[in-house]
Formats: sequence, C-alpha cells, structure tokens
Amino acid sequence: MKHSNPRQHDKPTGADKSKPVHSAWLRCAHWLNAIAVVLLVTSGWRIYNATGFLGFTIPREITLGGWLGGALQWHFAAMWLLMANGLLYLLINLLSGRLRRQFFPIAPRQLLLDMGAALRGKLSHADPRHYNSVQRLAYVFVMLDSVLLVLSGLVLWKSVQFPLLRELLGGYEGARRVHFFAMAGLCAFVVVHVVMVALVPRTLLAMLRGR
Repeated sequence: MKHSNPRQHDKPTGADKSKPVHSAWLRCAHWLNAIAVVLLVTSGWRIYNATGFLGFTIPREITLGGWLGGALQWHFAAMWLLMANGLLYLLINLLSGRLRRQFFPIAPRQLLLDMGAALRGKLSHADPRHYNSVQRLAYVFVMLDSVLLVLSGLVLWKSVQFPLLRELLGGYEGARRVHFFAMAGLCAFVVVHVVMVALVPRTLLAMLRGR
C-alpha cells in the first residue's frame, strides 16, 4: 500500500480555500472548552493541595479558589460547562459524521511517519481543515481522557450514588488517583497543543476567525 508523504498532507484546492477552516459552532465549542479546562485545572490543583495525597503540593499562586470551599465552587461550575459543551460537541460530531471523517482512520504506519516528520519539524500543515495522524491521535486521546475525567469526577462528587462506577475505578482512592492522572494527561495535551500553535500561528487565527 502506498503511503502519502507527511510533508504533503491534503493541500487545499482553489474551491477548498473559499470554505471556512472551522465552523462557528466548532470555534465556540473550542473556546468554551478552553475556559472550562483552565478553571477546572487551576481549581483542581487547589482541591488537591487540601490533601496532597501524592506527597507534594502545587504552588498556591497558580491555583484558583483561595480556599477549599471556593475551589470546589469554581470546580463544580466549570464541570457543568465542560459536560454540557463536551456532550454537544460529541453529538454534533457523531450525527454529522465529522467524528469518523476527521479523526479516523489512524493508520499505525502513517502515524509513525507523521511522528517522525513532527520530531524533525517537517510535518505539513498545508490545510488545517484536515488533521494528520498525530493530530488525530492527540484529539482522540483528549476526548477519551475527558470522559475518564468526568466519570472519575462523578465518583469523587457522588461516591454513594455511583457504587458500580466507584468499584470499576478501584474505590474512592483509586478514582481520586485516576482523576488526578487524567488531569495530568489533559495538561500534557494542552502544553503540546500550545507549542504546536506557537510553531504554526495561523492555526490560532483560523480558530479565531474561522478562515
């Protein structure tokens, strides 16, 4: 099977150039998710500091809430925003077929080629409408990771009401660790995402303006 050159992914045609890179609903969902994630992570760090169950603390200056009660209020408010926005995002992607078209397939060989090109700084971004294999894997990971965050968060919030889910996650303490490390995975994604945007600034303009 012939594989495409990772430096020449999906070059836009004349007709494609006239179409929006990102639709309005996608841009709104992206920025609402970004706000929710910042609020959840910084308030979550403050909640974590109340116990420090992993043996270290996070600098107070980068946490949100001021005290445990305040952090919990911020966390729950952002939780509803993430859940509502995330569910709407997934529904639109599923019903429109965008999930299948945009994020699949993720061919192992093409993924290795794209990862190699990315590490050499030669991965093409000719047309931001189409994702390369590295982007596909990253976005699928963050979607699954967000689901895990929500499920483990439900156990921490309403442990008695979700006994089966609690047991599947290894009890309350297990769910707490799953929640923390899922949050760490989300933070890692954000860091890589921001670095990639810094390397290709026009992707930020496309997410702001749509074109």
